[in-house]
Amino acid sequence: MEFELHGTAAGSAARAGTITTSRGEINTPIFMPVGTAATVKGIFHRDLRDAGAEIILANTYHLYLRPGTAVLEQAGGVHGFSSWDGPVLTDSGGFQVFSLAQCRKLSEEGCRFSSHIDGSRHLFTPESVIDTQRSIGADIMMAFDECPPGDAPYDYAAKSLGLTHRWLERCFERYGRTEPLYGRYQSLFPIVQGCVYPDLRARSAEFVQRFDADGYAIGGLAVGEPAPVMYEMIELVNGILPKGKPRYLMGVGTPVNILEAIDRGVDMFDCVMPTRNGRNGMLFTSEGIINIRNEKWKNDFSPIDPAGNCFADTQYSKAYLRHLTVSGEMLGAQIASLHNISFYLWLVKEARRRILGGDFAEWKAVMTRKLAQRL
Repeated sequence: MEFELHGTAAGSAARAGTITTSRGEINTPIFMPVGTAATVKGIFHRDLRDAGAEIILANTYHLYLRPGTAVLEQAGGVHGFSSWDGPVLTDSGGFQVFSLAQCRKLSEEGCRFSSHIDGSRHLFTPESVIDTQRSIGADIMMAFDECPPGDAPYDYAAKSLGLTHRWLERCFERYGRTEPLYGRYQSLFPIVQGCVYPDLRARSAEFVQRFDADGYAIGGLAVGEPAPVMYEMIELVNGILPKGKPRYLMGVGTPVNILEAIDRGVDMFDCVMPTRNGRNGMLFTSEGIINIRNEKWKNDFSPIDPAGNCFADTQYSKAYLRHLTVSGEMLGAQIASLHNISFYLWLVKEARRRILGGDFAEWKAVMTRKLAQRL
């Protein structure tokens, strides 16, 4: 994997670059639609491509439990299984183990947990997580880590960080002793942790560089801490991480969060918000946020978003989408999800254009004001 930096915005850490993988180029900043179980809920791959998706995310925890590595290997990995031919990034499953699984027990060895599907018992170790991601065949893999809550006390956060760093050493040892199963190179990104404590974040950002990875992730944010604190941690970490490698902020967030993180030097994003909020009737647009369930849209026959960049935005009206949503029709969730994914992809691509064009700061100021509005 290669990363080329093309430019940085004046008076900002915002940057535009290109990540080159064996399955294609990824222009940064980039948003990765979340395809947890090898599907972005309700959206065809054709429509993802048309919306501008260049890479999608899948999840180790979910794919390990269902359909399982045996099925994935028979299919030639997640690409062959799902028929997505572009790059894929896999989260290690650490966050899901700690947020979804029941009866989890953490130790130096790894984490024992009960499946949220059927209660069956399992063990994730740094080694097994690398093996599972080899079976999945992701182009970018994540190291196994513990994600402490945003309000974790300092002593707990420090102890957790030590465990994450020891697990990271084991991840890279396993990574170095194994080969891809499908003839495609796989990158492994370490994850910077440390909760909301500057000294722990700085220590982690320094530690992960020992592995000279293809890129670096920032985890454990947007888990309950105030947004200004999140921005402070991002700025601190990106001031330490190498400039010549991509930086991935995990699981963040709102469009404003993304713009603020781009401003602080983040290159890659993922979040379930576009699809999850879309299914519940929240639409993100370039003029503000719409709750399509509101009565005010009942007789509004104007397009969902005249400035939108996917076919659904101009083909369907707000009144029709409101009708579908309040009626619980599947098509409503599909349209809203596609619209939101398209908007997020437009947002990062427009940010890239503005960075290279020299007016990112002015554009960002206008966009953040608009995105604070409820229409």
